[in-house]
Amino acid sequence: MDISIDLTKSAQENAQDYFGKSKKARKKAEGAERSSRELREQLSEQESVRPERKELRKIVERQWYEKFNWFFTSNSMLAIGGRSAQQNELVNSRHFEQNDLFFHADVFGASVTILKDGAGASREIREEVAQFAACYSSAWEIGSATASVYSLKREQISKSTGKGSLGTGSFLMSGEREWFRNMTLELCAFAEKGKDGAEEIRIVPSLTCSRRGIKSFLRIRPGNTKKSDAAKYIAKRLGYSDIDYIMQHLPAGSFSVS
Repeated sequence: MDISIDLTKSAQENAQDYFGKSKKARKKAEGAERSSRELREQLSEQESVRPERKELRKIVERQWYEKFNWFFTSNSMLAIGGRSAQQNELVNSRHFEQNDLFFHADVFGASVTILKDGAGASREIREEVAQFAACYSSAWEIGSATASVYSLKREQISKSTGKGSLGTGSFLMSGEREWFRNMTLELCAFAEKGKDGAEEIRIVPSLTCSRRGIKSFLRIRPGNTKKSDAAKYIAKRLGYSDIDYIMQHLPAGSFSVS
């Protein structure tokens, strides 16, 4: 180690200078050691307190029909229905094909409901779709117990008249209709495993639920409970966390759930 000596100072003065410098250096070393010790303690505390692990919600890929009201009949045929006048237009223009059947409740304000490949469906299956169409109509909102529904083929539905095109949600219907009189307004909600093995909620007509032999379900009818409360109750009873999803798949109006 090199030592510098100031020749203008006495030996005692040089010694005092070095003593002062060594004292300062010792304080710096002590301060550095203290800071290092405090930092190690903080790191140790952070490692011991692990952050809560949040459960990541699985992103489920939705099918094209899930933006509408929908269900699968007891023989696994797909039925879809519009949730608004705009969706009714979309169902008719984009998803109503030649071999499908058109269902509509006999009331003002109802979902356009399509049974895919339904032209050859049995009367029983058509009844399930008719009940679905009845439930998703203004009949539910006003608290009716039943509603009548009619069915037509693709060639019987048009948007144009001799005077021009009809407005949004309106259709020109021609020919003989198939009637389904006094369909009960009643849905069933139950949980079942989807394709990925996860529990999913199904809301279907009670006829479908009965014919599928579902044993554990909730019965949904028009009632006095507001929609949000009914959705929360269904979610709690079926152990399903997505209340918004349930609300989207319930008709407009109030409910009785049992």
